[in-house]
Amino acid sequence: MSISCALSGISPAVRADAQATRAQASFDAGDLPAYESTGRVSGTIRNAGFGLGGVLKKWEDAFRKLHPDVQFDDKLPTSDYAIPALVTGSADLGPDGGEPSITETLSFFEVFGYHVTAVVVATGAYEVEGRSNGLIVYVNRDNPIRRLTLKQLDGIFGAERNGGLDGFKWMLGRERGREGDIRTWGQLGLKGEWTDAPIQTYGHAPSGTSRFFQLKVLGNSDKWNPNYREYVETGSKMIGSDDPGQRGGLQHMLADELAHDKFGIAWTVEPQARKVEGLRAVALAESEAGPYVAPSRQSFQNRSYPLARNIYIYLNRAPRKPVEPRLREFLRFILSREGQQILADDGNYLPLTSKLVREERAKLD
Repeated sequence: MSISCALSGISPAVRADAQATRAQASFDAGDLPAYESTGRVSGTIRNAGFGLGGVLKKWEDAFRKLHPDVQFDDKLPTSDYAIPALVTGSADLGPDGGEPSITETLSFFEVFGYHVTAVVVATGAYEVEGRSNGLIVYVNRDNPIRRLTLKQLDGIFGAERNGGLDGFKWMLGRERGREGDIRTWGQLGLKGEWTDAPIQTYGHAPSGTSRFFQLKVLGNSDKWNPNYREYVETGSKMIGSDDPGQRGGLQHMLADELAHDKFGIAWTVEPQARKVEGLRAVALAESEAGPYVAPSRQSFQNRSYPLARNIYIYLNRAPRKPVEPRLREFLRFILSREGQQILADDGNYLPLTSKLVREERAKLD
């Protein structure tokens, strides 16, 4: 019996857990570079930001076994502390579950005259709640659309714009005209009752998650489709004090609105959607050339899915200056076969591909 047949008769939640376990077991760190010390290092590394669900401490413990003269001084309340701590000089490394806001980017540049250095150390989660989950696009199960490009998502969720941000710079080259707006399902090739039916859009309210969507899909603009309806994660601290029933939560939107709106489309994260019946995920592609990839733990981890997220460690590195040896050595360990295997075994986040590991290690030279 095939695995897909074996899983066909069980609940979606159990099926997702089984598929996740199988994908995690299939991770092979063998093609990643093994850690090789470039010299003995010592001193204290000050980490400020987010503890990455405990995996940062595991990296530290493993690294100390190789470099016992290194100590760690951690202040890890939240990702929002990472770049401000670098700006004030109270940290050496800033572990962070997302991309910097414009105020973070600008404040660092105004203090130092150059940009913060970002090193990608992991891939965001697929199904683990609260771990910088990649984004998934859902439609009502009666909707025949099966695949979309990121440009089409921009047309659906975005609006005419005269530019977009690159860091804190306003780039006119990111403009697009009204002809790029997609407002009916017929514009996506659907026929019959769908031809003139308006597309109803749903998604996240302002947050690090929506900032990532704007960056990847909307040209880093904040011009949205005028009918865009915003929600926050159900059960999170973002639920308003005037909303005891959590009607502003994503699970309410998915279950009570999108599941009954065949002309609707939403983007969100798998932990918010996994218990909701009546939805179907859409395969996505970077461009019309494809490939169109369905969301799964495996497609997030191998980076074939275009809306997987990055997990970063930020540092203050002046242009043409070397990374301090103890920091470089610790980051090289994280970006090694041993460091990424710790990540895979931990299970909160997904390990990087061999290609991405090598690209990020090159930043340290």
